[in-house]
Amino acid sequence: METLPVLLLSKFNNMNTLSINNLSLTYKNGFQAIKNISLEIGNGMFGLLGPNGAGKSSLMKTIVGLQKPTSGNIIFNGINISKNPDYIKQNLGFLPQDFGVYPKISAFDLLEHIAMLKGIKDRSERKNQILSLLEKVNLSDFRNKEVHTFSGGMRQRFGVAQALLGNPKIIIVDEPTAGLDPEERNRFNSLLNDISKEVIVILSTHLVEDVRNLCSEMAIMNKGELLKKGKPNELIAQLDQKIWSKSIDKNELNNYHSEYQIISQQLIERELHITTFSEVEPKEFIPVNPLLEHVYFHSLTQKM
Repeated sequence: METLPVLLLSKFNNMNTLSINNLSLTYKNGFQAIKNISLEIGNGMFGLLGPNGAGKSSLMKTIVGLQKPTSGNIIFNGINISKNPDYIKQNLGFLPQDFGVYPKISAFDLLEHIAMLKGIKDRSERKNQILSLLEKVNLSDFRNKEVHTFSGGMRQRFGVAQALLGNPKIIIVDEPTAGLDPEERNRFNSLLNDISKEVIVILSTHLVEDVRNLCSEMAIMNKGELLKKGKPNELIAQLDQKIWSKSIDKNELNNYHSEYQIISQQLIERELHITTFSEVEPKEFIPVNPLLEHVYFHSLTQKM
């Protein structure tokens, strides 16, 4: 049998796949948090976009094996997670929105503690991996500084380092840029983009900008349902020549809501700018180039 070239084989071996098949989750109180969701996710940045209460957290907890679905399954690299949740936990990195209170110990010592919890028993291996990760996230010069004194951006980069301990194959990131200034945000986004070339990174957020800047694939959730999925640019193209805008008096808003499908509104210099979705040109509206924000708001209004 003909063999694959070494470089191609290496690339193939580094590919990871996450298949979510007809997944539903109903809690004991009868609340259905996930409603028949199916997704295919591979290496790269995948954006999971939705408002608070959309079901993103429930889906993340189910993916990482913290709770069993009511129906459907999740297959990670060929392994059924519902039957073998430990497999994904062994290959998982998680970056929460907030770590809470940091202990008063150095970045190096805290990473060493986390590495031991992740099962990296060899002391030399732990040290080499920690030093390498601190360099990767540009914190080498601060390895002996106590983490609780770090700035917001430094804490997020430290969070990436701890998520990468143990060489995970899938990383879940929850609202990663909340509270960061623009410079820290750009630096952090570049770091996530570099990481995603070799692993699956799922970015769970309600910020459209993060998905637009980072993700090659995305999905929009609300009330447990999957509303849209695909490539951001393709979803934007679906709204071409269907998004319209107009400035109105704010007292007229209710009248426009009754007549048009208003997907967003914004007050600019005392003028209320409304955006509507329409297959045909509405009277006195002007055409607007569609953005990912319009995809998001239109998806939500379709299910309201």
